[in-house]
Amino acid sequence: MQPYILVVYYSRYGATKNMANLIARGIHSVSGIEAKLRTVPPVSATSEATTSAVPADGDPYVTLEDLKNCAGLAMGSPTRFGNMAAPLKYFIDSTSSLWLSGDLSGKPASVFSSSASIHGGQETTLISMMLPLMHHGAIIVGIPYTESTLITTTTGGTPYGPTHVAGADSKLPISEDEKTLCLALGKRLASITLKLSKI
Repeated sequence: MQPYILVVYYSRYGATKNMANLIARGIHSVSGIEAKLRTVPPVSATSEATTSAVPADGDPYVTLEDLKNCAGLAMGSPTRFGNMAAPLKYFIDSTSSLWLSGDLSGKPASVFSSSASIHGGQETTLISMMLPLMHHGAIIVGIPYTESTLITTTTGGTPYGPTHVAGADSKLPISEDEKTLCLALGKRLASITLKLSKI
């Protein structure tokens, strides 16, 4: 079976999902590896509320098996007060068994995010996603400044991972620079994953 990179995300208004699809396109541009898109269910404020095991539309919900068997990982979340959104954190908090067995140790991983404003806490959100990945022993893969768009972008984009500025109403489309950086990260993550899998 061909190795895959798990692209797991939470998206409320669609921007983070669009970024996930672009990163997946970048992964698919590298032969010998594929992307597997997965999402997480929302977290309810009502403790009795439950979500269907299968979403009504869109990508399937991620499982621990998806995470255990991936060759690499890309994880995305909208920014919530400079942190990842609760649904993604809730999923990460369920991964203790993989931490105990070391299933993510040595696997390359990247992060991406979207926020309402350019100073909306994008970088701290990316770092908040990196922290549990580092506890798992993952190898963090960012975007180097040899990717020239990182220097010239006037919208989203950081060396820690791609970002998107969605606007106060969350309706701004992903800019050309943001698209370029998402595709570049997908391609870089795929290439590094394949190199590490041959060691």
